[in-house]
Amino acid sequence: MDRGWLESFLGCPDFQGMGHGQSLSDLNLGLGWVYYGLCRALRPQRIVCIGSYRGFVPILFARALKDNSDDGHVLFIDPSFVDDFWKDQAEVWSHFDKFDAGEIEHHCLTTQKFVASQHFANLGSIDFLFIDGFHSAEQVRFDHEAFIPKLSPRHLVFFHDSLSNNLSTLYGEDKQYNFSVFEYVDELKASGRYQVLDVNVEHGLSIVRSVDDT
Repeated sequence: MDRGWLESFLGCPDFQGMGHGQSLSDLNLGLGWVYYGLCRALRPQRIVCIGSYRGFVPILFARALKDNSDDGHVLFIDPSFVDDFWKDQAEVWSHFDKFDAGEIEHHCLTTQKFVASQHFANLGSIDFLFIDGFHSAEQVRFDHEAFIPKLSPRHLVFFHDSLSNNLSTLYGEDKQYNFSVFEYVDELKASGRYQVLDVNVEHGLSIVRSVDDT
């Protein structure tokens, strides 16, 4: 990653806003530095990202894996419920290629449909799980618990928009709802079975790992 890459990436209108605290004026990735830095430092081999408006997080993870010069892999799950952006696979590949981010495997499915597929059955252990799909407590619970059997001993789980009950109209004015990710994260904290680090930027990020794996 260099200045030219940052200018190209942050200059894309689709990557401005969306709750990561990023800024083009000072080439600041915001929470993106956390994603990129942890990926560079911990060298995960397999990353699963659930949900992304235009791929901000999957691209940053893929870029970090490429800069690590390892054979890491990003698997990205998004059913394209916000709009049709993720439905044309050729366009998806073209979008990712613009940022020289390395290989990202995309599945245009809900988590529920993905975990019922052969792709999930064949999936090896996961080092990073990033959850940023539908922001209800019920859905993030499913997203997390479905992948727990696949998590490696050195795993990290990221919950985006985890510190706010923000009203979202992302799916349309007639489908607005309030974030409730924090309710599930609070359950994890209260259970005593997880380490949880909250990062209070925008609507929040919580980084979680099982105490049993420390």
